[in-house]
Amino acid sequence: MAKKAKTVYVCQQCGYDSPKWMGRCPSCGEWNTLVEHKLASNQKAQSTVREDLLEQRKPQPVSDIKTSDYQRIATRIQEFDRVLGGGLVPGSVVLIGGEPGIGKSTLALQMALGMHKRVLYISGEESAEQIKFRADRIGFNDSPCHILGETSVEKILEQAKTFKPALLVIDSVQTIFSEALESAAGTVSQIRESTVLLLQYAKQNAIPLLLIGHINKEGSIAGPKILEHMVDVVLQFEGDRQFFYRILRSAKNRFGPTSEIGIFEMVHTGLKEIANPSEILASQSTDCLSGTAVASALNGTRPMLIELEALVSTAVYGTPQRTTSGFDIRKLGMLLAVLEKRAGFHLAHKDVFLNIAGGIKIDDPSLDLAVLAAILSSNMDHAIGKSVCFAAEVGLTGEVRPVPRIQQRIGEAQKLGFKKIFISSYNKKNLEGPSDIQIVPVSNVADLVKSLFR
Repeated sequence: MAKKAKTVYVCQQCGYDSPKWMGRCPSCGEWNTLVEHKLASNQKAQSTVREDLLEQRKPQPVSDIKTSDYQRIATRIQEFDRVLGGGLVPGSVVLIGGEPGIGKSTLALQMALGMHKRVLYISGEESAEQIKFRADRIGFNDSPCHILGETSVEKILEQAKTFKPALLVIDSVQTIFSEALESAAGTVSQIRESTVLLLQYAKQNAIPLLLIGHINKEGSIAGPKILEHMVDVVLQFEGDRQFFYRILRSAKNRFGPTSEIGIFEMVHTGLKEIANPSEILASQSTDCLSGTAVASALNGTRPMLIELEALVSTAVYGTPQRTTSGFDIRKLGMLLAVLEKRAGFHLAHKDVFLNIAGGIKIDDPSLDLAVLAAILSSNMDHAIGKSVCFAAEVGLTGEVRPVPRIQQRIGEAQKLGFKKIFISSYNKKNLEGPSDIQIVPVSNVADLVKSLFR
């Protein structure tokens, strides 16, 4: 007599399972996330697959463990390698998440075609003909990359063992399922089991694995949160689809920094790398308008000049608005309070709008001084010179605080032709040697107002 399958309810957010349905998950606290699933009745087949992947291991002293100097694998996309920390690590598992249509599959295919290595590209969403159309548009027709349309993880691993690729790409992990489970593809149990099998294969054979993942309406990667804990690298591919620029941002990286970003431009032939983002993020217009200021920011190890646009106007509807794009709105409120308390500018009854040009998001305290300069410029209708930039943090006391790696920020501004830069007076003692750019040290917000609008 066949054994009856057991039914459990699994949370789609955190993976918590319960024998009965509940409105609220007791683990993560989310509502209406428990979905009914049937447990696999053929657990023997599931354990057989895992036994084939795992080799017998014994515990050993840490002093006896031998290490080898691994060589990172270059993807030939410099922006991608920068975010990873120098390239793909053999046996690493990289997860790329992003909104639909943002360019995740294009980035993965462009990398697979450009590496000129034996890459196995698994697609569970598109046919081989559809991928061929995109490959023709991107180029690299002589690439040894192989395409396979498959969704069964057991068949994927069987093909991978025979093909022995230098890189395995899965597009996407939510479409892959294990035949050992009876639940549908995309469920918590299927994502977790399929990822475990793929991860074991990658680690055992020292083959890098690239997974593409969907995101939910909250912006996080769909599936259980444990998926992000299992992989080595989590990358977020983001950007406004109304703009052509895309940003690859590292959220987790066991083999490199998490502060690096890669910038791309979406063109008809795929994704084009932006080697010098300052040229696109800082306006090249010759018009000198009020309400704009340029900040010398730092993202990871890369300096870049970013243009900030501010608009201060009388509140028409009585209640003043505070709207930002690419900047933390709470930080804007703090800076406006500093202006009122420490510099005597009353903006409580005025609308304040702030935007970072280019449609990107940058989290760097060195933007504070440029934000204040842009707001003051718009409020006083007094334009700041096009050859002036800023690099300093502003405290709640009105003090202009120093920022790290000031020499690198000054060098980037000088390279793009800026003639003057405002920095914290505490940063001046860290400067090395003479510079062709005029350095204006300020110690508080009042000094900034006097130096800019005297």
